[in-house]
Amino acid sequence: MIVRIMGEGQVRVDESHLTALNTLDTELLAAVQSGDEPAFRRTLAALLDGVRGFGEPLPDDALLPSELILPAPDATLETVRAMLDDDGLIPG
Repeated sequence: MIVRIMGEGQVRVDESHLTALNTLDTELLAAVQSGDEPAFRRTLAALLDGVRGFGEPLPDDALLPSELILPAPDATLETVRAMLDDDGLIPG
């Protein structure tokens, strides 16, 4: 799966890591819904770190269609709220 982190580039993440990433995504959704800024910051950082850790960065000149687009590390709670749907940022 190709994941884009806004402002950073693309990462190839094996789908076997989706369960772990979905757990963080669920926590992020809860933090956004409750307006808990410290939990939001902590969980967004953990989600992005998970994608980076599980994934393999693609070269800057490789432009593949992204299956997931995640916010930049400095995204605001309101920006992420606008990106969310009922499943969070990661479907499933």
